[in-house]
Amino acid sequence: MIDFLPKEVLEGLELARKRDLKKRSRLRVKVGDQTYPILRAWDNGFALDRDNTDHLRGLVDVFDGSKHLYQALIVASQEEGHEMSFEFKRATCATDRPPLDYDRPDDAPVALLPR
Repeated sequence: MIDFLPKEVLEGLELARKRDLKKRSRLRVKVGDQTYPILRAWDNGFALDRDNTDHLRGLVDVFDGSKHLYQALIVASQEEGHEMSFEFKRATCATDRPPLDYDRPDDAPVALLPR
């Protein structure tokens, strides 16, 4: 059925699909001052709109709304229609506190009380 639709109608359907994916997704990639909406995401990568992201690579930050999820090193992997897929070479989870320099035992006291 899709093979018989005019080219203009197919392009309009694809634009509407991309617009819907951008509105639904809360996930964003931030590179410097630029922010790009993530269309699809999976365990070791994500897909962005190909129009303005084919130059993207290197260190990026991944956000879910305003929550910082990852700081990741990415590389472009393949083009699929109007999407560009990227894969993580490294993805480090963002935390709200600095990492510990030692392993804390499970039964360690939270604080010591004076005598």
